[in-house]
Amino acid sequence: MASSSGTKESASLADLARVLRLRWALIALIAGVVLVTTLVVTAFLPRWYLATAKVAVEKPEGEVKLFQAQGSGAYDPYFMQDQFRTMQAERILYPVIDRLDLSTKLAAAMGAPGTTLPKDITYRFLVNKMLRVESQRSSSQIDINVYAQQPALAADIANEIARVYSDDRIALATSEQREGLAQLEKELSEQEGKVTRQRDVVEKLRKDLNISGVDLNAKYSDMEIETLRQMQNSLIALRVDAIGRKTRWERFRSIPVEDRMGLVNSELIPDQNIQNLLQAYLIADQKVTQLKARLGEAHPDLVAAIESRAKIKEQLEALLRGYESGLEIAYKEAEARVDELESQLAKAKVDQILSARDRMRPFDEAAQTLDDETRLYSTLKLTLRQREIDFQVPKRTIEILNTAAPARRPSRPNWILNIASAIASGLVLGVGVALTLEYFDTSLRDVADIEDRLKVPVLGVIPHHHEPMGPEKDEPEEAEPYRVLHTNLNLALKPGQPAVIVVFSAGPAEGKSTTICRLAHLMGAYGERTLLIDGDLRRPAQHHLAGCPRSPGLSEVLSGKCDIDAAIRKSVVPGVDLLTSGGVPGFSLSLLFANRLRELFASLRTRYDRIMLDSPPIIGVSDSSLLAGVADGAILLIQHRRNPASMVLRAQQVIVGLKTPILGAVLTQVPRGSGEDYGYYTQAYSYYSGRDKRGDGGGRGKPGSDPDKLILK
Repeated sequence: MASSSGTKESASLADLARVLRLRWALIALIAGVVLVTTLVVTAFLPRWYLATAKVAVEKPEGEVKLFQAQGSGAYDPYFMQDQFRTMQAERILYPVIDRLDLSTKLAAAMGAPGTTLPKDITYRFLVNKMLRVESQRSSSQIDINVYAQQPALAADIANEIARVYSDDRIALATSEQREGLAQLEKELSEQEGKVTRQRDVVEKLRKDLNISGVDLNAKYSDMEIETLRQMQNSLIALRVDAIGRKTRWERFRSIPVEDRMGLVNSELIPDQNIQNLLQAYLIADQKVTQLKARLGEAHPDLVAAIESRAKIKEQLEALLRGYESGLEIAYKEAEARVDELESQLAKAKVDQILSARDRMRPFDEAAQTLDDETRLYSTLKLTLRQREIDFQVPKRTIEILNTAAPARRPSRPNWILNIASAIASGLVLGVGVALTLEYFDTSLRDVADIEDRLKVPVLGVIPHHHEPMGPEKDEPEEAEPYRVLHTNLNLALKPGQPAVIVVFSAGPAEGKSTTICRLAHLMGAYGERTLLIDGDLRRPAQHHLAGCPRSPGLSEVLSGKCDIDAAIRKSVVPGVDLLTSGGVPGFSLSLLFANRLRELFASLRTRYDRIMLDSPPIIGVSDSSLLAGVADGAILLIQHRRNPASMVLRAQQVIVGLKTPILGAVLTQVPRGSGEDYGYYTQAYSYYSGRDKRGDGGGRGKPGSDPDKLILK
């Protein structure tokens, strides 16, 4: 918006209110167009029905660990994010698509009945257009929202997703325990075979050595035998540890690479660095999701967010691969320790056999081995029984809280939201357009602007009139701006000397004819002998305003077809004579009539106090230059917010080039409610004119003696 000095500066709230008040019609029009467009578009949008199924999900306790106690789960926001992704994954939605035959149903809904969409296209349409998975903050309840154009289909899809997800969660919760139990059963079967074979060895030695009466559980005080027993116990512990490490490694290796990220928050991967990196990846993924909803695919912020997410994912996958390698290395290290201890134990047994008790040592060692293998077998059997009992305990990691029902009313489009958004958007757009037009408006708007840019005084400010020459034209408040113009014009002229004054403007239809007509009437009412000449030969208006014929007039006088006295119409209003434009076809002013014009105005100066010339626009019409050349002074008429300032400046330069002094400018068609010049210039008079209407404004003398009353007749 422009300030009073014409420069583009920051606007105050008052300036903003003024612009909104001035351009309220434009703002209302734009808001109305946006609202109507929204209503029409909303009326033709397809109806989407919402169905919601609710499920409650709890974090699982963790994988089945052979020799460790199970931990308890707690609410984990990252776990909930994983479940959102799982519900929208192919392993959940592909079975839903197959069971409900969505490829065929969606193809029919898209206008292609009898065809079947590819499963991947059906999956993408379901995820992007129909499915919304949401959850309240700090809540383990998940809402499965499905939108469809058929209410029953939306409910079927929501319920089927809940069922498939529930089955998947139950299978996941028990799969680790099943694999652990299977591995335990396998180890137990192998250990049972070892015990049987070792028992056969002991019985053979017993028969060969003829020591059937020896107690296999007898303890020897010999130091070497005690050492062997300690080594055997250590070997058992190492074997158990190796079995556990092997189980964890084989379990992790069997999980597909793309599913390992979902296990980071479980106890299968207790590595804190991997969990921290996963949290960073989830945050980056959430940022990408938010930016996709607001930005285009080529936006730099979105591209940078996607690249950052990819880097974090690559680091996370590298750590997961390293974690797998670590499990393998730990398992192999445990196996190596078992092998080394077995080697040491074998060597110790050889040394013991070579001792003094050579005869009993083979039997003792075989009996000890049988005892060790039997204890390991008992341990595995007890552990298996404990895990079987734990497996039979129900795992309530998911619960379907309610099933979706077909909706009675569509949820999309949302009429209230669309209308509210349309009104808000329309108002914002309208205000934006209004402020933009105001900012780029280069027209002259107020008195200070005109005086600063043109360097000429403003003689008067004329308000906007719907009917300038209507019955209200003689009301005191309507006539006062012309009285101010008349007074300022008289002050600008030399007293007592007749003057030829031309009123011109930069463009057409700026109110010249009406303004000069009312000014001439006011001059006549104040006792000045006034001649009003219509110099606009192309689009004359004064004969319409006076209600008289167009010819004879100025064109007949200049062409010699009529005498000046015969062409002038006497006293069209008291004190004012009128010379119309005339009606000679194709007549226009040219240099051929310059001398004739000078002679004509020289004779008229002796007969009238004021000669007012109604001129055509100075830009683009040559007649104005000839009229301005014979005038004693010029008045530049400027319509409020009509023409660019450059056009008005060009009109001023033309008059200055003709050596005709510009007496001042008149600003016309100023809106009454704009809060601009008209209000500043007429507030005081409105107050006093109100007193006159109440009959308490005396002091003017008799009505017949007041010149102001003459203009009101």
